[in-house]
Amino acid sequence: MNRQTKRTLQGQDRSGDAAAFTADSPPVTPASPAGHTSSRVEPEGASLGGRVAEYFREVRAELAKVLWPKRAEVVNYSTVVLTTLVLIALLIFGLNYVFAKGVLHLYP
Repeated sequence: MNRQTKRTLQGQDRSGDAAAFTADSPPVTPASPAGHTSSRVEPEGASLGGRVAEYFREVRAELAKVLWPKRAEVVNYSTVVLTTLVLIALLIFGLNYVFAKGVLHLYP
């Protein structure tokens, strides 16, 4: 269950319980249809350059959260993929060769 789902469920629980809702608690706002929740509110007339800069700041912040694989893991996974690729290619080549010889044997 992700954070957005938890917040939505908490908001539903809070809105259903009148005792839990007080004047100093923040109002519950539904998430946008795209699932994007932003803590910043952009003014309507924000310039294109400002929006582009904000986009790249958010991209950089999200990429900082990514757990990147170590070099050994990348080498290991790449080796597995390439080995599997070669084996499957050889299997397809072998089956193609056998079936071609079989068809030529049936129709001389």
